[in-house]
Order: sequence, then C-alpha cells, then structure tokens
Amino acid sequence: FGSRLFKSLLLLLLLTPLQLSLERQTMATARPVVSVYQFDDPSKKEGSVTMPNVLVSPLRPDLVRFVHTNIAKNKRMAHSVYIEAGHETAAQSWHTGRAVARIPRAPGGGTHRAGQGAFGNMCRGGHMFNPTRTWRRWHRRVNSTMRRHAVASALAASSLVPLVMARGHRIGKISEVPLVVSDGLESTTKTKKAVEILAKLGCGDELSKVKDSKTVRAGKGKMRNRRYKMRRGPLVVFNEDNGLVRAMRNIPGVETCSVDRLNLLSLAPGGNFGRFIVWTQSAFKKLNEMYGSLKSGAPMKKGYTLPRAQMENADLERLINSNEIQSVLKPKMEAPRKHDTRLNPFTHKEVMAKLNPYAAEKKAEDSADVKKRKAERVKAGVEYNKKFKKGDSTFYKKLMKAFEAKAPAPIEKADDEE
Repeated sequence: FGSRLFKSLLLLLLLTPLQLSLERQTMATARPVVSVYQFDDPSKKEGSVTMPNVLVSPLRPDLVRFVHTNIAKNKRMAHSVYIEAGHETAAQSWHTGRAVARIPRAPGGGTHRAGQGAFGNMCRGGHMFNPTRTWRRWHRRVNSTMRRHAVASALAASSLVPLVMARGHRIGKISEVPLVVSDGLESTTKTKKAVEILAKLGCGDELSKVKDSKTVRAGKGKMRNRRYKMRRGPLVVFNEDNGLVRAMRNIPGVETCSVDRLNLLSLAPGGNFGRFIVWTQSAFKKLNEMYGSLKSGAPMKKGYTLPRAQMENADLERLINSNEIQSVLKPKMEAPRKHDTRLNPFTHKEVMAKLNPYAAEKKAEDSADVKKRKAERVKAGVEYNKKFKKGDSTFYKKLMKAFEAKAPAPIEKADDEE
C-alpha cells in the first residue's frame, strides 16, 4: 500500500482510550460476567464472576499444535533394537571374480542358508536400515513463553461454543459455556454422586458418547497394555482437592486437573483446542490471579504477559473501506485490454462468414461451376476419342506396328519346267 497507507493503519489502530472502549463495546466477543451454578442443583444460580482476561486471548491453533507436538514427546521411553541384530553369523564376502554380488554371504554348505546374503538391510535376516538407538534425542525443549501462550489460547478456545462443539463434545444441554459451578463440587467423594452431578449439569450425552466410543485399538498397542481407546470427555478444573479427584477418576472420559497445573495435553488433546471444561468457582476466580491482564502482567508467572491480539479491531473490511485508508489508495487500475487472435478468413469459415456473408453462397456457386466445366471436359474427351481413336488406328498402336517383326515374303520358285 505504501507509507501513507501504513500511517493510516497506525492512526486507526492507535485510537484514543475512549474510542477503543467504544469499539470494544460494539465488537465484543466475550461476556463481561459468567454465571455460577449450584453443583447439586444447576437450576439455581449462586451469583456471577468476572470473565478472566485469559479467556479472551487470541486463538493460535498453529502455536497450540506446535507446542502439543513437542511436549507430547517428553513422555517417550528410550527403545532400540538389539545391537547385534542381523550380525549373528560369520558371513564373509566372496569378493570379485565369481559373478555374484559382493554382499557378505553365510558360510557352510549342504543347506539352503549357505551362500545366502547376510548383514545388509536388503538381505533376509539382515539388520534394519538406520537401527534405532537408545541415545536418540527423544525429548524436546519448548520455550516457557510458548507453552504459556499455547495454554492461554487453549483456555480461550474452551470458552467458545462453536469450537467446543466442533471438537465433538455434546453440550446441547449445558446452561452456559464456560460452565462454572460452586465450590461444593470439590468436596464430592463418591463416584456415584459425581456421576449424578455431571448428569444434572447437562453432561449426560457427553458421558454416553464417551462410553459408547470404547473400541479395541488397531495395531500392536492392544498387546502393550493399551488395548482399548475411547474419546475424551469433560475436564473438571478445581482449586483444592477435597476428594474430587478420587470421585472422578473412574468415570470414563472424565479428567481432573488443578488450576495451578493446567496442562496443554489435557486442554487440547491431539493438538486440537476447544475442550469442554467444568470449572469450580474458586478455580475460575484464580485465573485472573494467575494471568492478570495485558496492563498488569501475570502476577504468578514471572516475566509473562498475556498474548496481545494482532489487531485491536478485527473488522478488516471496515478498516479497508474506511475513509482514512481509501483516501490514500491509488485509483483502481483497469485491466489491460486483450485483443482477440486474428484468424485467417480463408482458412476459417466462421471468420469469413462475418466478413463476407455472401462467401458461402459464392463458394457453392463456384463449386457448381467447377463441376459443370469438368463434366463438359469429360464429355468433350469422350467425343474426341470416339472421333479420332477408333480401333487400331491410334497413334500408339501405329507406332508399335513399326517394330513388329514382319513375316518373310514367300520365295517364288522358278518355273523349271518352262
């Protein structure tokens, strides 16, 4: 756009605080407060809490996927193949001169194994290509700021209904997203009671979905203590564990997490954010204490500030069409005129028809005239042949007669008697 357009964009983005506040009010994407429901009777509200700033962070699916991919590698255990695999034979090469490849060959005789190739990764019973080693770099280090940005983005996605539903969660009967319940949920100690509470909150369809999704794992994992797999259900975030973890741990698909130890692997399973989260009131309030705001920074995270949106005003169409930007733009350029390819009318009938509509009729007349003259020539030739080329009197036949061998004339016998 040029320097003038850049200055205009800065002018629009760096508005006065009053203008920014009005802009945020007209283009708000999050509620200012969230309702708090009683854990044992969700039809009643206990009050409301302020929406934490971390839940309106910008969405960064690329960052979430990158961080998840790397930190998921940190629980891998080192493994490798046997160091002598493929080399447990005294094979030697036959070298050159025997019209066979120089691959090492098994020794001996009298068996099929004798003379077979060995050691190579292309040989039966040989070693694998690039054997795995225990000293491989199994784990990955991820910057702390990137981890925190990814967690903030995943938390923000969990408060948006479309993203939660797009991830497959059944939240049709949920009162509100994010779902915040009273702190009495943290004192639940019985699994039966926990299941009843989740059902009252509207999570019954979600629990049924998780239970019905249990299937046998494909591959060798079924033989390695992970025979079954199932979908992820709701994540219950608490502030103090007064028996909640023990009550929830045996419910299929349900996971618990302390608000002080929010983990991206739980907030965005598979690298896809938008997980359905059930918050307790104290845990929800603590988010502001942990992450703070853009102005104050994060009190409980040293040197960290929430990610800032790339644009204060996300209505890009409104920005581009504003008077400030349109006044400095160059006028719209007209597309260069394209000329049609000129075709030879003598080889393209449709072009000739446009130039000379009488051309087709003229061509038909000329064709009829040609046929008439040809017929006259043929007729004249036939008449000529009848008149001048009769039987053997043709020139060619006369010419060829000159070369024919003539029979000798008979010799007259003298009349001896006379």
